Amino acid sequence: MKNKLFFQQIIPVFALFIVLIGCEKDKRVPQDIAGMSWDTIEARAKGQTVHMMMWMGDPLINAYMNEYVRPELKNRFDINLEIASGQGSQIVNHLITEKEAGKSTSALDMVWINGETFYQLRQIDALEGPFVDKLPNSKWINWDNPFIGMDFQQPVNGMECPWGNVQLTFIYDSARVIQPPVNFAALPEWIRSHPGKFTIPLEFTGMTVLKSWMISMAEKKEEFYGPFSEETYNKYSSMLWDTLNELKPYLWKEGKSFPESLSATHQMYAAGELAFTFSNNDSEVDNKVKTGFFPKTSKAYFIEPGTIQNSHYLGLIKGGQSNLAAMVVINFLISPEAQSRKMDPEIWGDGTVLDIQRLPEKWQETFNSIPNRQRAPKRDINKALMEPDPEYMIRLYKDYRDHVTDIR
Repeated sequence: MKNKLFFQQIIPVFALFIVLIGCEKDKRVPQDIAGMSWDTIEARAKGQTVHMMMWMGDPLINAYMNEYVRPELKNRFDINLEIASGQGSQIVNHLITEKEAGKSTSALDMVWINGETFYQLRQIDALEGPFVDKLPNSKWINWDNPFIGMDFQQPVNGMECPWGNVQLTFIYDSARVIQPPVNFAALPEWIRSHPGKFTIPLEFTGMTVLKSWMISMAEKKEEFYGPFSEETYNKYSSMLWDTLNELKPYLWKEGKSFPESLSATHQMYAAGELAFTFSNNDSEVDNKVKTGFFPKTSKAYFIEPGTIQNSHYLGLIKGGQSNLAAMVVINFLISPEAQSRKMDPEIWGDGTVLDIQRLPEKWQETFNSIPNRQRAPKRDINKALMEPDPEYMIRLYKDYRDHVTDIR
């Protein structure tokens, strides 16, 4: 039943970018890479083209990949990185389509994923691995951090490599919102007092807002730990839908329309149409202000009792035709150099997955010299919520539409 539900809930793919490539079969990851040296892997990766699918909804992330990562990979390893836009269900549907067509190889080598996508790809046996321990730079990963070693209550177990660590924030314009709601309990009254200024988008970040709100309704957040509980979900999702339906007349467009993307939500916030937007990257507010996109008076905060903190990952696709080269790409992306550059709020502001205290001294100095965030809150472990089982996210995608938005 669970697998049936999973396939029924996959959202249709829109304009997927599929690239058919040719490559020698022996460039793929062999069944056993344990005995292969890293020097051999790098040697066999030379001259290869790696096809990656990732979310491309942020200009700064795209610039990091296109202006820094791609040239460095070419110069250092003679690897060409080609990037196609796609996330979540688009990735899953792409790979299902290949399987249904009987293809033994994939047009993709690596993907940017986490949570429910990790779960879904494992359901269709689409990930190659375990491979993470083979990466030389994996020795620096902070596996002691439970927000890194666990992905939506799922042990990573080497099947995906941590790439960045973030936490959901609420972003507001302090010139227009003098006293933002401190906690989720106070949020409904704020929405009623400011009609038309709040909404929740229909995509990943919006679902993270809903999960955080739903968890805040529980007597103990631990109720959402462990395997998916139908009883827990039904109890608290019903409370959430009741709250949102009561608030619909006070939402943006009187709850008759909801933004499909986070970028659209950002744009309406930047234009003053909305008083709030959100980000899964707690330092995004700084780089959006730097680019002039958000008002200079923008600030971010963790609404109480807390918001979800999670990591995002890189996965190898089973049947990828340049998987050895993809391993070299991933190893570079988790290097202290690439991680410190990515962590700079003026470049991306993505939290590192490395244990800075274990790095060589020169890299500790580099990380410690990264400019401080000016408008984002400092991390507080007491305000960080663990991601629940991926089934909660899968249900929310569907039920938010069915019970609140009336959008099918």
